[in-house]
Amino acid sequence: MLTKKLKQHAWLPILATAALAATLASCQKPDGSGADGANWSLYGLESSEQRYSPLEQINADTIDRLGLAWSIELPPQARSMQGTPLAIDGKLYFSTSLSKVYAVDGKTGKILWEYDPEVGKEHPRTLRTSHQASRGIGYYDGHIILAALDGRLISLAATSGKPVWTVDTIDEVDSRKVITGAPRVFDGKVIVGNAGADFGTRGYVSTYDARTGKFLWRFYTVPGDPAKGFEDDAQKMAAKTWSGEWWRWGGGGTVWNAITYDKELNRIYIGTGNSSNYNPAQRSPEGGDNLFLVSIVALDANTGKYIWHYQLNPREAWDWKATNDIVLATLDIQGEKRPVLMQAAVNGFFYVIDRRNGKLLSAEKFGKATWADRIDLKTGRPVEVANARYENGPVTLYPSQLGVHNWQAMSFNPELGLAYIPTLQQPGKYWTTPDKAKEAEGFTLGAKHYEFALGSRFSLVKLDKDDGTGGLVAWDPVTQKPRWTVKHATGWNGGTMATASGLVFQGTADGWLHGYDGRNGKQLWKFNVGNGVVAPPITYLVDGEQYITLLVGYGAAAPDDPGWRFGKHMPRVVSFKLDGKAKLPATPPPDFSVNAIDDPSFKIDEAAAARGREVWLRNCSICHTPGGANANWPDLRESPMAHDYEMLRQIVQKGALANLGMPQFDELTDQQVHDLYMAVKYYSRRAAKGDSSPEEGGRLF
Repeated sequence: MLTKKLKQHAWLPILATAALAATLASCQKPDGSGADGANWSLYGLESSEQRYSPLEQINADTIDRLGLAWSIELPPQARSMQGTPLAIDGKLYFSTSLSKVYAVDGKTGKILWEYDPEVGKEHPRTLRTSHQASRGIGYYDGHIILAALDGRLISLAATSGKPVWTVDTIDEVDSRKVITGAPRVFDGKVIVGNAGADFGTRGYVSTYDARTGKFLWRFYTVPGDPAKGFEDDAQKMAAKTWSGEWWRWGGGGTVWNAITYDKELNRIYIGTGNSSNYNPAQRSPEGGDNLFLVSIVALDANTGKYIWHYQLNPREAWDWKATNDIVLATLDIQGEKRPVLMQAAVNGFFYVIDRRNGKLLSAEKFGKATWADRIDLKTGRPVEVANARYENGPVTLYPSQLGVHNWQAMSFNPELGLAYIPTLQQPGKYWTTPDKAKEAEGFTLGAKHYEFALGSRFSLVKLDKDDGTGGLVAWDPVTQKPRWTVKHATGWNGGTMATASGLVFQGTADGWLHGYDGRNGKQLWKFNVGNGVVAPPITYLVDGEQYITLLVGYGAAAPDDPGWRFGKHMPRVVSFKLDGKAKLPATPPPDFSVNAIDDPSFKIDEAAAARGREVWLRNCSICHTPGGANANWPDLRESPMAHDYEMLRQIVQKGALANLGMPQFDELTDQQVHDLYMAVKYYSRRAAKGDSSPEEGGRLF
């Protein structure tokens, strides 16, 4: 095998990488993984999820030659492009919103096939439970494995995109559960989790045979109704940490992103989500930690049996889930080589855990977090501030429910010993009201309830001039200190990728892909990609040339507005190589103007508009910011359809645009739709008079 660094042999880069790829081609496993980095066939490149590529053709000496190789423009319904593409044997595969899959030539960008699972047609109400994201796909033995938004797991022939087998991963008759995360392929199996705790559901992960789709095992993340019995001893143990009738709300704990396979120990680590309902005083009134909410849980990869857990936030109340990527490594800690897992958590602490036994080794703040002073290493529990769970009234804390770091992927360079973390500084207000408690009290699983944040209310606020900004932090997990930091004016930025040449790449909300020196954070290169970035880049080889590819398209819970607009700034895929000479299509600059529709003679019913504001906040604000713009959804102030009551009613109640991603709200009455119509008129008139600011207090959940 070739072991010397390519940058030491600048006169042989293409021959060397081509030879390396050919030599190791026979070593490829059915999941496409291998040691050479020619393919990117798993979500995190390898099962460790480090997103660390051994490729070195693009390095500090050559990066100034990096140019666009090709690009693809996608329809606006591709929306927020969050996914990790896969690169296998010179072909690139990726998914977009509404779970649509594309296969393209990795060298030219030519589209080879498309597959649309038509999730809006199948489940028009389900569309409202997420931003319709797809963070990635899986690969096994010549097949692309899609975890569709509506819960179907679909195996597609990689050569044609034709379905080979399909299974439904969701058993419940209600359709709150959706899948937004990438399926993980391991040892001939595929495992999926789901989202939906915010609307009332019970979390679990399910594992299938990757070749046939045969169901193998399932692990529930919270216990169900004790009267119905427990699925296993882990559920029986967890039930002791709950009280009251928590199962009425499902419990939550959905696993919508973090799933990591440990090849050494043959284990699966899952990161669980938030509670349902959010209010701990209501869901578990006599106390209790409420396992396995906001926890990292180790499972036997063959059977799904519980091994150990570590809970980040006992008695969860803030939506600070443990769903960020879980990265595996071996670290030298106090002179001992320790197999660890690492997570830069939503709550603002960086956790290092011995993955053999779940022992917490260290935890320190990597961003602004005021909810706790520290993590007690003896007990593993946070030392919280007073009124942290808003039991004595509203409280404002860092971070907001969006976290110091969310699902945007971090990477880890094992040679430099650094984790590269996208960060956000944003406080949030947390509280509950008698109305929210009453509403939750009357909630029934399976009913048509899709309002966000059952039992509590959350809001984004601003306390400091730096609130709403972000950064890229190079974090040393051994010393638990930052090595360097790059500040971003925007808060909601893309995931990262590291390479053996010492580089780290990240895209940002303002539309740039950056290449940094991973040792010191010096910017070495950047490229304007013409739309905001939340996805992480990947890298691979085709015909001996190294490519870097990125999905581009802003949105999904973004706390800031960089000026990207639905229908004007198109989602796209961009790919780079040394000496690339391609040009992006003409792209308009960010646009903050509002061309509101307003008829001055139209009389607005102020009382109806006020009621419509509440309907909007409760049902629509997850996508359409009240009185503001959103990158990946139409601005209703500019929409002729939203200004026509009958057309709006057909869209909202009947699901007339479900095929394009607009959910159906068939439980809303004609009066509620009319009130919503009046709210659209109200915000449009306000904008027409020069007030284009979003709803006071930020996005409200």
